[in-house]
Amino acid sequence: MNRFKIKQLALIFFIAFFFLAANAQSPPIKFQNPILAGFSPDPSICRVGDDYYLATSSFVWFPAMPVYHSKDLINWELIGHGITKPGLVNFNKLSDRSGIWAVTIRYHDGLFYLITTAAEGGGGNFYVTSRKAEGPWSDPIWLKDAPGVDPSLFWDDDGKCYYTGNTWDIKREWPAQCAIWIQELDITKKKLIGERKLLTYGHANNAGFAEGPHLYKIDGKYMLLNSEGGTDQFHAIVAHHSKTILGPYIADKINPVLSHRQLGATYPLQAIGHGDLVQTPAGDWWATVLGKRMINGQVPLSRETFLAKVTFEDGTPVFNTGFGRVLSEQERPNLPWSPFKIENKRDEFNLKMLSISWHFVRIPDKKFFDINNSQLTVELQPNSIDSLVNSSMIIRKIEDHQFAASTKLNFTPSEETEQAGMVIYRNSESYYMLMKGKSSIILIKKHNGKKEVIATTPYTKPMVYFAAKGNNLDVDFSFGETENKMVAIGLRQSLSVISESSVNRFNGPGIGMYATSNGTKTTNKARFDWFEYEKATL
Repeated sequence: MNRFKIKQLALIFFIAFFFLAANAQSPPIKFQNPILAGFSPDPSICRVGDDYYLATSSFVWFPAMPVYHSKDLINWELIGHGITKPGLVNFNKLSDRSGIWAVTIRYHDGLFYLITTAAEGGGGNFYVTSRKAEGPWSDPIWLKDAPGVDPSLFWDDDGKCYYTGNTWDIKREWPAQCAIWIQELDITKKKLIGERKLLTYGHANNAGFAEGPHLYKIDGKYMLLNSEGGTDQFHAIVAHHSKTILGPYIADKINPVLSHRQLGATYPLQAIGHGDLVQTPAGDWWATVLGKRMINGQVPLSRETFLAKVTFEDGTPVFNTGFGRVLSEQERPNLPWSPFKIENKRDEFNLKMLSISWHFVRIPDKKFFDINNSQLTVELQPNSIDSLVNSSMIIRKIEDHQFAASTKLNFTPSEETEQAGMVIYRNSESYYMLMKGKSSIILIKKHNGKKEVIATTPYTKPMVYFAAKGNNLDVDFSFGETENKMVAIGLRQSLSVISESSVNRFNGPGIGMYATSNGTKTTNKARFDWFEYEKATL
């Protein structure tokens, strides 16, 4: 190669490098809360080297116990679930607010641990282990003699493992009084051993629902973080300190160390609590907490995961120094910016299995779907989403206050009872269904147990497109013979149907596909060519 050509190649390389450098996006200085939007309550976090792992509650959604991975505490990717096989837990006949409650994720001596409660008939407290956070995870190891909920694990310097949890079965001097307790867990024998000791009934002398305990050892002293006040407006995080692991634990002088209850019922971010701490390699501390974003006094996306900076002053954890509250925007952690590949907004069903973002409600007794030739085929089951058993519903989390979702359906009902289409689901008492029946398109609403038909319109062609567009508390539904010629059905509806209420509690909203024969046996199937979900620009 002569010198002229070498100079040419060098010039081309320089120009290309300059162009790429000029167009490369600089990492953001600040981040936006929440870090996990949509149905993501009770976050727990741990670090392994330069990697961070986070787990949240899942209630009766399956696969259960979602596990996320991040390099920078801001960009999170769903990588697996702690429960992926039928038969390990039982969600049948449980309400949507039951099932898998708060999950704690920890790492020790080469193993990841997920410990949680299968609540209200689900089986009690158990943990699973794995060499890799994405799994596969072990079968549940049940701790039959562990009362209460919200278990957590802590390893002391001597290698002993301790279980912390809560219980109501102590004494009742005030309403909703709970106790936080501790006991050694023998990992080899897989059971609790030794003395069980009560640590606190909460900071306040009328603290309700003391729960979510996490234990840490910082600068040679033990710190217990727990929540109290319930997971609504009066939620709070409190700290207690001790020189020895079994106590006594003394309440921190600035308790509660974090809460938004003092900001009033109209503050746009409510119910801050259930915190867990993680330390970066540089020594910085951060906390994951749950919270609720308010939209005109309502909470359509349920509880989400937020991040806050923590510093220590004489052992006291100070959250966002100078603010004392969770911020919507703040300077991001001093970590290499590490975004992951964003999932395509349209799932073309071109893999042999469902994407990890899809979930069922309760655990299927059998596989009711198949993927072939880039098409999702769903068997119509007699079970409906009104029943407390698994139905032919496949949903993903609604993550945005402004969203657009659509799908293409090929379905020819043979009976009036056969329906298939799109669903926005909070629980068996609150949802929207946009369905294709034998001779019509029908929009159905169920709100806090009251079910009604919003609109019907004649339609008999096998192919139909469905769409839903949400904007804060409004949602518009439409259908059409082609994707470019959609027609509105019904008047504008309200997402208060899926917002927090006395009926809609704990779990969160999903959107997706649904097919049913409404109590009758059939061999009919519905076929979905694709499903699309994206954050909308309105």
